[in-house]
Amino acid sequence: MLELVKMQQRQPETDFTEFVRVVEPRLRRALIGAVGADRTHDAVAHALMWAWENWSEVEPMANPAGYLYRVARSSLRERQPTRVRFLVDDDQRIPDVEPELVPALKQLPEQQRTCVWLAHACGWTHPEISEALDISTSSVSTHVNRALAALRSQIGTSGQ
Repeated sequence: MLELVKMQQRQPETDFTEFVRVVEPRLRRALIGAVGADRTHDAVAHALMWAWENWSEVEPMANPAGYLYRVARSSLRERQPTRVRFLVDDDQRIPDVEPELVPALKQLPEQQRTCVWLAHACGWTHPEISEALDISTSSVSTHVNRALAALRSQIGTSGQ
């Protein structure tokens, strides 16, 4: 009985801290591919601030990272850059990346780039991407397949 009382008296701060520990890295990785490394910090901060202010709505969500992805993207719409900046070109920082990958990603349409990034760089499932981008799961599959085909064509490899 005492444990039930303790569970009912849990502090929202403790729950939110654990939530941030789990969701923040995932959200940050997803946003780097969508908005660029230079804008990711602000987007993540805005999304997490919104989550704290609306914690009672966010806590029971099945895919809060996907929802916060949309919150973060919306927060940046009014100051959209002319081009997305990925991580700086530094072979020392990213040793296992095909040198032509970043330029090839930049050539993709935004929706394809975002879907392939979320699926392959961040490990999101197609239903999670679908929810985050507010498109159908079949559209996500189409965007990922087209993006991969374009990347293979541009880079000149047939592997995955």
